Amino acid sequence: MKKFFVLLLALTAMLPIGAQIRGNSIQVNVVPDHQDWTYETGQTATFKISVTRSATLIDNVTIDYAAGPEMYQDVKKTGVVLKDGTLTLKGKMTKPGFYRVDVTAHVGGKEYKGACAAAFSPEKLQPSTVMPADFDAFWKNAIDEARKTDLDPTKRLLPERCTKDVNVYEVSFQNVRWGSRTYGILCVPVKEGKYPAMLRVPGAGVRPYGGDVYSASQGVITLEIGIHGIPVTMEQYIYDNLHNGALNGYWEFGMDDRDKSYYKHVVLGCIRAIDYLEQYTDWNGQKLAVTGSSQGGFLTLATAGLDKRVTCYAPVHAALCDHTASLKGVACGWPHYFYWNKGKGQEKQIEMSRYYDGVNFARRITNAQKGWFSFGYNDDVVPPTTAWATYNIVTGPKEISPYQATWHFWYQEQWDEWENWLLKELK
Repeated sequence: MKKFFVLLLALTAMLPIGAQIRGNSIQVNVVPDHQDWTYETGQTATFKISVTRSATLIDNVTIDYAAGPEMYQDVKKTGVVLKDGTLTLKGKMTKPGFYRVDVTAHVGGKEYKGACAAAFSPEKLQPSTVMPADFDAFWKNAIDEARKTDLDPTKRLLPERCTKDVNVYEVSFQNVRWGSRTYGILCVPVKEGKYPAMLRVPGAGVRPYGGDVYSASQGVITLEIGIHGIPVTMEQYIYDNLHNGALNGYWEFGMDDRDKSYYKHVVLGCIRAIDYLEQYTDWNGQKLAVTGSSQGGFLTLATAGLDKRVTCYAPVHAALCDHTASLKGVACGWPHYFYWNKGKGQEKQIEMSRYYDGVNFARRITNAQKGWFSFGYNDDVVPPTTAWATYNIVTGPKEISPYQATWHFWYQEQWDEWENWLLKELK
């Protein structure tokens, strides 16, 4: 018995070692009066603001707030004192879109933020971007030219990442010309056989990749690619140096010329990744998914729109959609190219952007391809206005599953639904 209590004491003493900082005691809550956060145009939304500490209201708290159409809020107040920690605001829209309320509370010399974006007839939103007359010809020619370069693949086993069910490799293959390579992590079920395949495309940034071992363990060949033509298994500091150095702001590289755009080799790298899956893996040739979030959501739309080998696709808060919306005073997709100066002096960039707009790729998705779209109404990087408008333009079979309270991230439930949908469609 004495030994038992000594062991129990030792285990109890170890618990704080594993403790983590998580969340804040102080919360800023902004809640609409419709449970689905959705209204018809002309209706009035009521927003209840509350500031709490340990889930109880804070008296005499000071807040600032902004309200109005997202990215174009026209009501701004500072230094508002909430005697009982609460405030009610109202807002309405006469056109389809999102009405957003942002709140900043000042407590103990620190700032705490909350927000809520309510949808008004979002199913009626339509994108602004124009389809270039030679859009199809441009991309067909680009793909044909890239395929004149042999893939010349490499493949290196990563034993430390393998499991009893999955073999994991770092692979590479040539992209648009000799020596221009795309790198990725390939995960393959150990058991011999033909399998469906999934291409995972990345969000913005410069980073290493771990590969999708879980989906591979469920009987799916997975390939997760990087976009910068560098190995994806190096030490983190190398990617940090590139992010802050040579690749800083890469999404704006070559904006004057559609052939020099940084995203040209990126999109073509996704197509060549499917070429690699077809030629160098045991893909069954029948079921193939592409998926990604943010920048990866755009690449998902681009890949599905250009490559009919894709049978299902799942973009999550897709960036780079409806670049020109801001020219009409409507929220535009990341990177918000024309938001700050309203496109003045950017005529070449505006024209070029249409060849790299997720909306125009979405227009090319067919009835043989099934889509699952998800995003957050509170996202201040990829506005839900653009996400809904892009979804609306797709004519093929599709599902939508917004998680209203998420910003530019996802909840566990959202991730689970996303992963389960892909596996269901593939299996």
